[in-house]
Amino acid sequence: MSTTQVSGSQPRATSARARLLPDGSDDWWRGAAIYQVYPRSFADGDGDGTGDLAGVRARLPYLAGLGIDAIWFTPWYPSPLADGGYDVADYRAIDPVFGDLASAEELIATALGHGIRTIIDIVPNHVSDQHAWFQAAVAAGPNSPERQRFWFRDGRGPDESLPPTDWTSEFGGGTWTRITDADGRPEQWYLHLFSSAQPDLNWAHPDVQREHEDVLGFWLDRGVAGIRIDSAALLAKDPRLPEVTESPEPGTHPYIDRDELQEIYRAWRRVAETYGPDRALIGEIWLPDVERFTRYLRPDVLHTAFNFDFMSAPWDADRLRSSITRTLSAHDRVGAPATWVLSNHDVTRPVTRYGRDKTGFSFDTKRFGTPTDLALGTRRARAAALLAMALPGAYYLYQGDELGLPEAENIPVEQLQDPMYARSRGIDPGRDGCRVPLPWSGDEPPYGFSPEPVDTWLPQPDQWGALTVAAQSTDPASMLSLHRMALLIRRNHPDLGDGPMRWLPSDPGVIAFGRGADFASLTNVTDHPVDLPAHLQVWLASQPLEGGQLPSDATVWLRLRS
Repeated sequence: MSTTQVSGSQPRATSARARLLPDGSDDWWRGAAIYQVYPRSFADGDGDGTGDLAGVRARLPYLAGLGIDAIWFTPWYPSPLADGGYDVADYRAIDPVFGDLASAEELIATALGHGIRTIIDIVPNHVSDQHAWFQAAVAAGPNSPERQRFWFRDGRGPDESLPPTDWTSEFGGGTWTRITDADGRPEQWYLHLFSSAQPDLNWAHPDVQREHEDVLGFWLDRGVAGIRIDSAALLAKDPRLPEVTESPEPGTHPYIDRDELQEIYRAWRRVAETYGPDRALIGEIWLPDVERFTRYLRPDVLHTAFNFDFMSAPWDADRLRSSITRTLSAHDRVGAPATWVLSNHDVTRPVTRYGRDKTGFSFDTKRFGTPTDLALGTRRARAAALLAMALPGAYYLYQGDELGLPEAENIPVEQLQDPMYARSRGIDPGRDGCRVPLPWSGDEPPYGFSPEPVDTWLPQPDQWGALTVAAQSTDPASMLSLHRMALLIRRNHPDLGDGPMRWLPSDPGVIAFGRGADFASLTNVTDHPVDLPAHLQVWLASQPLEGGQLPSDATVWLRLRS
């Protein structure tokens, strides 16, 4: 964001209202395979050890060959990097570390030339404390119009030394920071649900609403196909700022899932629809209540949202099956497509997570020194990938999971950068372990990530030589080869992607379902091989069959006898 309204005032990469790809897929987002790029860690084009847009552009043939339909970029805007780029200083520019606006426009256009759409991240709940609006608010003083765009409040107690509430930050610790005036005297407090470098915006203020709608238009004008909305359920706050009760009823929380959000996103939907039906709004919405969740997916609100229930589920047949059932039932009620994702830039990688005693994911349980069986985790990650790709809806793949990268858990603590580590006082290892730069080729760091032998912004493990793209490309049994083949089948099989499914009879420890007349997916979550149903062909298996049976911790795709 910036203080100047400039949407449409700079050259456009594409015609604003033109269909982005001539494939007729206005609702491409319903069944797409979407690849998440964390720009700092995907590929380095200029040799400084940090990924950039030139690096992504050079690797577009790899992504096209992988078989994905769209790229979702985590924030590429100017940022002090207090939270990995989610502290944005200017929404209409590119951080110089990554390139510039012209390079972003070129990347969007070049990707379209490869048949790949672009999704960008918008972070509407907060901005950086270096953002022009916040700097002006601090300088303007109490009760100024500039402060009304944020949540500045006086403190509690006789000297106002206590924060306005006792809310807990998403990163641990408090949610209020007190500023000082030019003479060093303590002054008002400001709200930040995340780090103190990320002041929350006041979404009841018309400036905030207008500015974000303008930012949407700015990027849609440049050929962006989708907007991923970070922390989408947190924007609106109860102006009374009440304390959080122990078990708030759905819809009563002072800053989560408030009813005002529905109209905010209806306004966003109206902006997107002026560009045609092939532009999508995708919400990051963590809500346990299914009814409240589906309200965001009604036809006039968001197009789709992330499915964190499935991602967080343990490797357990009953839990996975119930998550699939709940997800599809909830989405069917509003005619929205489901999404399936196994990890992202915040979550422990599947190869590591599935090899642990507790295979589900929770931020509360992340700790140093948690043992894992990487061989077992890899088996399960391969099986989980095929399971997720066969389900109805869109599939999201986080960079590096197609290589089977484990979580990098031996980063020296002095090199950790995630605020989760610092704010937990060293208890939580943070999210850096899934953000380590990708290995492309060679036997030692930087593994082709950079064109020069430099130290990458986070250190790469010494044992990743066998996991590089180059090493796996020539191995038909590799994780990369499995993903390439699965995505190829998924793209070309008429019954995969969006559409119906049906459960098939199976052992309780087997997740079995059919798509169309003759496609079946079976995932064996038991500890023993299981028989396969009568079939004409094995499309793909995550592990070799054993005497015609599906081994433990494996998934197979079959062509059935119709």
